[in-house]
Amino acid sequence: MTAKVLYEGGLRCKAIHKQSGTLISTDAPVDNEGKGESFSPTDLIATALGSCMLTIMGIAARNHNIDIKGTTAEVTKTMASEPRRISKLEVLIHLANKHTPKEQKILEAAAHGCPVGRSLHSDLEETVSFVYPS
Repeated sequence: MTAKVLYEGGLRCKAIHKQSGTLISTDAPVDNEGKGESFSPTDLIATALGSCMLTIMGIAARNHNIDIKGTTAEVTKTMASEPRRISKLEVLIHLANKHTPKEQKILEAAAHGCPVGRSLHSDLEETVSFVYPS
């Protein structure tokens, strides 16, 4: 088992990561009858995409001796209705360091190879952009 999720009431859940004991709370968003006081479940999907891309880039960077420490990913989620779902995820990756064209190819391929991105429905629009320092 990866996690145990407890419904606490009031449209709030607490998830416990079984291996580490780390806790994550979720709350329904304001536009779906919630208080928006924490990540929503769909926010976690968006967040998982960004952190997965950076993690896979980190593995590639380590394997190719490339420094990406300080790199960030900003993820913007767009919701659709009927049925309510995530319709678009936009990821903007800001690289903290300058990289050669070869290193850029390695890092970008790694980001696009993220298992979370590969697990998302093909109807979901996904846009990924990379910003390198000048």
